[in-house]
Amino acid sequence: MHPYRMQQLLKERGKDEVINVRQRTNIYQTIERLLRDELIAVRETLREAGRPDRTVYEATEEGQTVLRKWLRDILSELSQEFPEFPVAISFLGMLKFEDVQQQLEKRTVALEEELGRLDSALQTYKDTIPRLFMLETEYKRTVIRAELNWVRSVVDDMRSGRLAWDDEWLRNIAQQFGSHE
Repeated sequence: MHPYRMQQLLKERGKDEVINVRQRTNIYQTIERLLRDELIAVRETLREAGRPDRTVYEATEEGQTVLRKWLRDILSELSQEFPEFPVAISFLGMLKFEDVQQQLEKRTVALEEELGRLDSALQTYKDTIPRLFMLETEYKRTVIRAELNWVRSVVDDMRSGRLAWDDEWLRNIAQQFGSHE
């Protein structure tokens, strides 16, 4: 199919939840890379009066082999991913305690809303779409549920005083663990 249709179909099927297709240019760049690497090939070019030509692509045999290998690797092996949230967590001390608590409370609300949206989607499609095609939504829901539980526990610890910091405490820690020259 042609790139515009790929983008539309991914959105229609909800795959834009796990594949970034917001910018069609990304799809075109990906297609160029796949063509260059001979993982896809042009099947045909469609011409319609008054419309730009549309190129239709298909996977090559090598492309299908590479895809299957990639899928097997991703499914069976752990990979080091670098999401932004853990990075922000590692720098919490750069913000005031109250600010962090406020931001995490906002995140809790956002996670609850996303969880509700995913629950609704799963409920809506449970009788019409086979589970195989909803597994990524189930996975995303499970990850968000775990994150929500964790963020709530951190906020609870902050509210109770089990987790706290201020500038003086941070200076003391910096001196304690600072340079040992």
